[in-house]
Amino acid sequence: MPAHPLARNFTITPDDIEYLTGVLLEQETPMLTEELALLLLDKRLTDEKEALEARYRGTRVYHPVAHYETGERLIFTEMDDATATVRAVRPGDNADYGTYRVIAVDFDDKTLNLAGGLREFASDFVPEHPLNQARIGHALTADGSSATSRDILHSDYKTLMITMHEALQKSGVLMRVAGYWFPRDLVMDIDVGTLHLAEAVLDMASGGPLPTRDIIEQVGGVGSAPMTLQVFSLNLAMSRDNRFDEVGPAGEVLWYLNRMEPDPVRRIPDLLQYRAITYNEDLLSDEMDDLETELDDELTDIDFEGTLKKATSTLLYPHRRAGTLPLNAKTRTIFPTGRTPRIHVALVDATDGEHFPGWVVHEHKYVYGLEPYYAKHRLPVGARLSVEKGERPGQIILSYEGYKPRTEYIKIFIPGDQIQFENRRRAIGAAYDELLIFGVDDLAALDTMVKAHQKQSMVALLRLLLAELGRLSPQGTVHVVTLYSVMNVFRRCPPGPVFALLRANPEFEDVGDHYWKLSQ
Repeated sequence: MPAHPLARNFTITPDDIEYLTGVLLEQETPMLTEELALLLLDKRLTDEKEALEARYRGTRVYHPVAHYETGERLIFTEMDDATATVRAVRPGDNADYGTYRVIAVDFDDKTLNLAGGLREFASDFVPEHPLNQARIGHALTADGSSATSRDILHSDYKTLMITMHEALQKSGVLMRVAGYWFPRDLVMDIDVGTLHLAEAVLDMASGGPLPTRDIIEQVGGVGSAPMTLQVFSLNLAMSRDNRFDEVGPAGEVLWYLNRMEPDPVRRIPDLLQYRAITYNEDLLSDEMDDLETELDDELTDIDFEGTLKKATSTLLYPHRRAGTLPLNAKTRTIFPTGRTPRIHVALVDATDGEHFPGWVVHEHKYVYGLEPYYAKHRLPVGARLSVEKGERPGQIILSYEGYKPRTEYIKIFIPGDQIQFENRRRAIGAAYDELLIFGVDDLAALDTMVKAHQKQSMVALLRLLLAELGRLSPQGTVHVVTLYSVMNVFRRCPPGPVFALLRANPEFEDVGDHYWKLSQ
């Protein structure tokens, strides 16, 4: 949808700021940037309508058949609804048309007048004429449409919101807390004692999260002002105190104690730490590019436009071990956004409704808090997990394709002095990607082995993995997705570097269909 004219020409004047400040003072209610933008657009539409009504008040639509007198105001529909005043009237002088009159008009837009002055038009003109059927054009409806303020806002949402935010911020008379604006002069002073009480309330609530109103009620109020002003003022004071963390999704303010947040929420788990790997992207074939998009690793730069009701992600070893879910191109469309680095959510098990506390860490592209869910359903590396929005904001429904556990052969990591794998039978009760799946019986031993291989290059690791995994296949080949999956045991990396290293080194041979082996 093209930007509406009011959106294309959207600017904010000091008078606009004064108007918005007046509304906030009158209602005594803080408002979001979007709400203020809608108020301003409503005012623009009202002002424009009133200006048009004033312009056309007391006017008549020009029809050649009609009778006009000096001083009357006319609208000319065939000239973009231009307005003019009748300055003179004389008899017509063309006998072929019978008796009629000629009016001389002075257009408000002087560029429409003739070089020598006024323009003349027929009146009392009885013969048929197309203009006798004319009706007033679109000008009286402003832009010719019935667009609402919300329609106008969403015709160029990003630009309008940036313009609004910058103007409100520069105004000096308004201040913003947790996304809401309010006049600076009306904000209440919150003393240190009240903040100590707020900390105690959150402490008793296991850290949170709690909405501001609940905190105010439990501390006995913060003054006699309306509750909306108390909430805004306490939000401001808590946002300036590093004991508190605002963790609510967009449109909701929730508070949590910093010191009681899980460590993996405030610091990236070691298993998810990615040290950028430089590689030549031109080495990737078109098929590899497609596969990289299909894998949808959160570390891969993939653009996804649109909305999804449900998104599915396949668990890599680092996420399964850390109890996290990747925020990749698709899953991040499901999880709520917010104003702060961390957002608290409720993770809900679709099988029985059990709730787990979760944390969305958009900055580092993961959701923490899924370990109890993974353990409960014994989900393996490679399992497919689906997420969808719940009925309430900040609620996420977790599901997977489960079935009665059946025994299947999968690759099992055998930690030791050297990297080893064996095909062994394991009971599995969840749908999985057979190229990504593998098992580990002794995690402590695996950690020791990973530590011993920390200094090895990725090329050296690929050589070892191809040799050992190839031993499980009669052809000695390994699928590139399997190499990517197992490489993430030793080093967190997206598929791109793995693919590029395989293509760049002659000791690795492409045998087709994304299978590779060591060159002879």
